[in-house]
Amino acid sequence: MARTSDKDNALKQFHCIGIVGAGNMGTQMAIAFSELGLEVSIWDVNEKNVDQLKEWSQNNKTKGGISTFHDINEFVKSLENEKRKLFLFSISHGNPAESVLGMIKSNLKDGDIVLDGGNENYQRTQKRQEECEKIGVHWIGMGVSGGYQAARRGPSLSPGGDAKALETVMPLLELYAAKDPKGNPCVARIGPGGSGHYVKMVHNGIEGGMLSTLAEAWSFLHNGLELDYNAIADIFSQWNDRGELRGTYLLDIAVDMLRAKMPSGGQDEEDDRKDHYVLDEVLDKVVQDDDDTEGTPYWNIMESASRHISTPTLATAHYLRVASGNRAERLLAAKKLQIPEPRPIHGIKNKETVIEHLRCAVYCSFLASFCQGLEMITRASDDEGWGIDLGQCLRVWRGGCIIQANGIADLLEPVLSTDHHWTNLKHSDEVAGELHRTFSSLKEIVVQGTLADQYLPAISASLEYLKYGGGTTLPTKFMEGQMDFFGAHGYDKPGVPGEDPGPVRKGPHHYEWRPAKE
Repeated sequence: MARTSDKDNALKQFHCIGIVGAGNMGTQMAIAFSELGLEVSIWDVNEKNVDQLKEWSQNNKTKGGISTFHDINEFVKSLENEKRKLFLFSISHGNPAESVLGMIKSNLKDGDIVLDGGNENYQRTQKRQEECEKIGVHWIGMGVSGGYQAARRGPSLSPGGDAKALETVMPLLELYAAKDPKGNPCVARIGPGGSGHYVKMVHNGIEGGMLSTLAEAWSFLHNGLELDYNAIADIFSQWNDRGELRGTYLLDIAVDMLRAKMPSGGQDEEDDRKDHYVLDEVLDKVVQDDDDTEGTPYWNIMESASRHISTPTLATAHYLRVASGNRAERLLAAKKLQIPEPRPIHGIKNKETVIEHLRCAVYCSFLASFCQGLEMITRASDDEGWGIDLGQCLRVWRGGCIIQANGIADLLEPVLSTDHHWTNLKHSDEVAGELHRTFSSLKEIVVQGTLADQYLPAISASLEYLKYGGGTTLPTKFMEGQMDFFGAHGYDKPGVPGEDPGPVRKGPHHYEWRPAKE
């Protein structure tokens, strides 16, 4: 809990906040800020959303109060009495934010601050920062994690932009943000430019790797080991309580999800007494990528490729989602391919041993996801001159956050607190030791699962990542030879100083494998 003096200091700078967007996130943010004592003005292009919040505010009193607006000009005018206006955007990335900025730009003045809390592309954020800087307005790209529930209780926040503007809003953001188990606010000044949105993009990439890994583990337990939902909930609860996976948000909500039931809605009393699992009503179709409402996963893939970073767990997890989204196309392909469905794994002598292997495999895949994401942040920070502190990112992800994983954070925090500049966390003795220790379990699960046609895209991608990310005799030797054969690309020679390992550049050697015909 924040001390009274902390609240007073946080509220000295701003008494009002204007929120753009009254969807699930914006509405919960409006309620949260009004409960902190701010006067909240809110506008949305969808008047129905505004009216719903208005009805709520009429029936529920908060310390600050909420004023709703259908007219965007009236919305902006409601903040005019402040020395500097503070806005929080909670709308979709791309054109919506661009459109709203265009509508309010003429009413902005020197010193005003816009917190863009959408999942925006960091390059667009930087363009808006440059545009707003010309009129003295500070545009802060702020990652917001935790979903609509955390938006009310306190999310994880990663703001990036002008240093002085960040210093001004930090007391308020620290008051609003989630608190870690030690009571520290889960918010930090990430860096200049679009660094805040970049970190949130990577957060969502790690989230994708973890989501896929856990879904695969659930399917392995349910379809492979034939365990019911309650038994799987018990297993996930144990994993979350102790050991390397302790304090993992996705495991925590998985337990509740697996146990959630609803009345059957049958035609008679006997049917009504037969409750069924809510999960059984959920179709295997993730559409947020196919309908372009979510951009961060494929931005991750493009960024990792453009910055030459191997992120197979994150990428494969995204492609699983993409394949799942177009179910009609997938069902047609299923008829043609006739690929076997996941089936029970037979011949298991001790299920507890297999479950322990699975726990280690999930941990290894989660840790691989963090390694891949943090390597992306380091490379981008070096390229862009952002000076991002990876330890700060880790602390931001300690609470109010989808990728909260206390066991992994406890492993990484001492590593990242050193003065060493980590461009590859697999070079850390502590991280490498854990990946090495759990590698055999990862391989065991992939082998057993593959033989039983289990779905293991992220888990198997993590296995290959460790193999080729730390391999010394890759098959790319053959690939390099063929590329030199048809393209005269050149190659380095093994064991030659200056070439092995040598710099990342084309090799000086070429061989005429087959003379060209005259």
